[in-house]
Amino acid sequence: MSETDTRGTVVHFTAQDGLTLAARIFGDHHPGRLPILCLAGLSRNSKDFIGLGAFFAQRGQPTRQIVAVDYRGRGHSDSDPDWTRYSPLVEARDVLAAAEALGVHKAVLVGTSRGGIIAMILGALRPGLMAGIVLNDVGPVIEGTGLARIKKYLAAASAPKSFDDAVERLKRAAGPQFTALNDSDWVAMADGIYSEDGQKLKLDFDPALINSVKAIDLENAIPTLWPQFDSLRGHPVLSIRGANSDVLSRETVREMMERHPNLETVTVPGQGHAPLLRDDATLSRIAAFALRCETPHH
Repeated sequence: MSETDTRGTVVHFTAQDGLTLAARIFGDHHPGRLPILCLAGLSRNSKDFIGLGAFFAQRGQPTRQIVAVDYRGRGHSDSDPDWTRYSPLVEARDVLAAAEALGVHKAVLVGTSRGGIIAMILGALRPGLMAGIVLNDVGPVIEGTGLARIKKYLAAASAPKSFDDAVERLKRAAGPQFTALNDSDWVAMADGIYSEDGQKLKLDFDPALINSVKAIDLENAIPTLWPQFDSLRGHPVLSIRGANSDVLSRETVREMMERHPNLETVTVPGQGHAPLLRDDATLSRIAAFALRCETPHH
């Protein structure tokens, strides 16, 4: 199997405002089978879905095409000269541009963290695009402790000396939340965060993105997204929560279950915010959910 097969094929398209953006595609489109459209977290990119992409392109029953988007300023996409446009609404429009350019008319959305917020916005903007939504460690209420941790982590982020150094840093920072990871999981996590710039490693996002994080005011109440979540009521939803998450609380998941009659939930043991979506148990749940989404009368 070639490197391209295992890591997907990177394609480019144009955003609504002319920026050149990218997506990573795994497998071929199959008529009658829904593709899965993957949306990464705040500072993350399509590499976070390499494990999921390989699973569905090769082992998923049935196999499906996976499309993972790099929002502006992340991964292979252009940076935005105006950092204030690093916002979920603009990024939701980037996802719509990707869907149009790549011929994705209806899909199961998998949104990790901020990607789940974008999926909820798409539920209001373009409900016809989604056949179902997987919310990976995110809900209508974002816990302040987790947001404060992410803010602090990104503000202090710097390029490591080597890839081994990157892995060790991650283990020190995230080890207490991610007790279940093996060595290949830690390598995959580091690979998703950094890219090579000549002989050096660099963070795989526009440094100006941190400005939008610094602008978050933790002193005031963080807005909740219950109206956006409620817009998903007509769609199947699978909520994935890391057992050690400090972003999505058990209480929020309980309220999501009360508000959404067809909500499925799964807790990933030994992982925090956000589960890596690399273990077979979680990927098999997503596969079963995707099958349910294309079955009439879910």
